[in-house]
Amino acid sequence: MTFRPKYITFDCHGTMIFFDMAGGARAHYAAHLSPGAMDKFITDFAAYRLDEVLGAWKPYAEVVYNALARTCKRNNIPFDPAVAQDIYDRVPTWGPHADVPAGLRKIADKIPLVALTNAMNAQIPHNIAKLGAPVAHVLTAESAGAYKPQMRAFEYMFNELNCGPEDVLHVSSSFRYDLMSAHDLGIRNKVWVNRGHEPANPYYGYTEIRDITELAGIVGL
Repeated sequence: MTFRPKYITFDCHGTMIFFDMAGGARAHYAAHLSPGAMDKFITDFAAYRLDEVLGAWKPYAEVVYNALARTCKRNNIPFDPAVAQDIYDRVPTWGPHADVPAGLRKIADKIPLVALTNAMNAQIPHNIAKLGAPVAHVLTAESAGAYKPQMRAFEYMFNELNCGPEDVLHVSSSFRYDLMSAHDLGIRNKVWVNRGHEPANPYYGYTEIRDITELAGIVGL
């Protein structure tokens, strides 16, 4: 039987928006590193960003600054605060994956869409405006006072929507940021968008899709 949720909740950066921290890092460091060393730098940068959001909430500019400083130290590269600021300033310029606008338009007028995003209130409207479909609620880490994968971010969402885990279909391309926490909180209906960010992990119970054009079929539209 097709599940028709009260809300479709989704991760924004990476899942809907083409998340390009790697592009920002390459723009500044590729001329100074071999291809292999550049790939390692990007992997380290991603790992440190995840580590930075696991503690008390702080502005995302600080997350990027701290993660980049730690990455540079690990890779024996001088750290320049101006580079961290430039990478952070690129965030609102990012647009959606090519499949997203058409995929969301199939759904948005029938089931409310909710973005649960590790974003700042001042930046995320620029990204949301590029999605090409109306988003009923945009809930940020800044408003929640917690970043995903912390459960408090999801609990904030439930409170704001006046709903429970049984009412939502949560959509993400990331297990570590979204789907593991969603599983632990009892969100049974989950969709993994396989963007190639992480390997499959069937333990967490989800429906896999290649892109957002397939999402409408999951909810019987």
